[in-house]
Amino acid sequence: MTGTNPTTIRLNPEDNVVVALEALLPGTPIDNNGVICRDEIPHGHKVAIRKIEAQDPIRKYGQIIGFASETLEPGDHVHVHNVEILDFARDYAIGEETRPTAFVKEEDRATFMGFLREDGRVGTRNYIGVLSTANCSASVSRFIADSIAEDMLADFPNVDGVVAIGHGSGCGMGSDGEGFRLLQRTLAGYARHPNFGGILLVGLGCEVNYVDCLMENMDLETGPSLRSIEIQASGGTRETVKGGIEAVREMLPRANQVKRRPLPATNIVVGLECGGSDAFSGISANPALGAAVDLLVRHGGTAILSETPEIYGAEHLLTRRAVSREVGEKLVQLIRWWEEHTTSLGGKINNNPSPGNKAGGLTTILEKSLGASSKGGTTNLVDVYGFAELASAKGFVFMDTPGYDAVSVTGMIAGGATVICFTTGRGTVCGFKPVPGIKLASNTEMYQRLSGDMDINCGRIVDGEASVQEMGEAIFRMILETASGKKTRSEELGLGDNEFVPWQIGPVM
Repeated sequence: MTGTNPTTIRLNPEDNVVVALEALLPGTPIDNNGVICRDEIPHGHKVAIRKIEAQDPIRKYGQIIGFASETLEPGDHVHVHNVEILDFARDYAIGEETRPTAFVKEEDRATFMGFLREDGRVGTRNYIGVLSTANCSASVSRFIADSIAEDMLADFPNVDGVVAIGHGSGCGMGSDGEGFRLLQRTLAGYARHPNFGGILLVGLGCEVNYVDCLMENMDLETGPSLRSIEIQASGGTRETVKGGIEAVREMLPRANQVKRRPLPATNIVVGLECGGSDAFSGISANPALGAAVDLLVRHGGTAILSETPEIYGAEHLLTRRAVSREVGEKLVQLIRWWEEHTTSLGGKINNNPSPGNKAGGLTTILEKSLGASSKGGTTNLVDVYGFAELASAKGFVFMDTPGYDAVSVTGMIAGGATVICFTTGRGTVCGFKPVPGIKLASNTEMYQRLSGDMDINCGRIVDGEASVQEMGEAIFRMILETASGKKTRSEELGLGDNEFVPWQIGPVM
C-alpha cells in the first residue's frame, strides 16, 4: 500500500483509481503523474488516475470492483453514477495457493483465562441463559431474567449475569423444512454454548417449535444445567416467572463453581464481522483483523468468516486457499445458491452495498467484498459450514450467513464463536450476549466521535502511525485480554440483549 501523495492512497500498482484520504476540491493534484482532480471528491471516495473506457474494468486492490458505465477521464469521481456491474469470469483455482501454516510450538502458544466446562468446552464468559423457544415466550423470558436482582448475583461472583434470549420466530412456520431446521439448530447452538453455565428453556406450550420437539430433535437433555418450563402448563405468566426464577436460583451455585483458569489460545473461536463499512474498512480495520486472525491460527485457534453475500466477487480469493477440492466446491455452491435465492425473490445479490456504505465511498458489492474478505487473513481455508453448524475445525473457516449483522453474528455464536471482532467504518453500536464483541474502527474521525463504543482505532494505519501487522498484533492481544474477562465497550454499555436474530427462511404463515 503506497500513497501517491498525502491526500490519496493507491492500494495496488494495477489499480486505475486511488482513494481520497480527505475531501478534495476540483483542481487538486492527486498523484505524482500530473493528474488533476476534475470533481469534488468526498473523503474515502475514489478518483480515476487514468482514462477508463466505457465497459472497461475498474480496479482496486488489484481486483475488478466494477466496470465504467461511461468513459472516465483522469481526475473523475468514480462512484455509483458511473460504475456498473457486468458479468465476468473468475478463476476459482481451488487449492492453488494453499501453503503450510507456520504454527507456534505448543509450549510457546499464548494462553488466556477461560472457563473449562466438564465436557471439555471452553468459554470466555459465564452466563445463565433464559432461552425462548418462540416469540410467544420472549416477554416471559425477559421477566425472569430481569427478576434476578444484582444483590442475588453478588453471592455468585463467577457468574457474569442472567440474560434473556428472545426472538420473533418459532411459530407461524412449517414444522419441517429448512427454516424450521435452522431455527432449532440455532437455539441448540446457544443452549450448548460454552459461555453459558446454565440454560432455562421457556416455551408457551402450543407453538410449532415447542420445548419437547426442540429437545428431541436436537438431542438436548434436561439436567442440573439445562431446565425447561412452559407457560400454559405452569399456570400463566406470573406462575411461570416464579418457577423460572426458582430454576435460575437452583442453577446459580453450580454455575458459580466454575472459575477462570489458564488455557491455551487454541480454545478461542473468534467470529469475524463487519458492519457500517466505509472505504477505509478494507484498507485498515479488515486487513488488521486478518493479521490478528493469522496470529490466532498460528497459535492453534479458530476464526469464522461469514456473510456469504459480502464475499461475492471475492470468493475466488478464498477458494484458492481451500485445503481440498471438497472445501472449495462447498464455497462455490453457496455462491450459486445465493444467486438463485435472491433471483427467485426478485432481487439481486449485487444490490448491496447499503446507503451508508455508499456514502462512505463503497460503490459495488465487489468492492465491499474484497475489503470484507480480508478479515480472514492469509492462512488456508480448512472448512465451510452451514448456518449455525458447529465450527469444529481448527484454523480459518467459513460459515454461510446473510450479510445482516445481527443474523450473521447469531449464526457464528450458535456455531461456537466465543469472541466477536466487529469492524466498522460508519460506526455500529451493538452487542452479542453471551459473547463479548470487540469493535474495530476503520478511521480516526469516527473512533474519536464514537469513542464510547469503539475498542481499537485501526484508523492509525490510514494516518501512517501504525502498520497493518502492528495493529493485528494489538487486536490479537485484545482478543486474549477480552477472552480472559476484560470487558469491551459494548459490555460496559450493557448492549447485547436484543441482537439474537435467527435466520428466517421460508413463509410466515
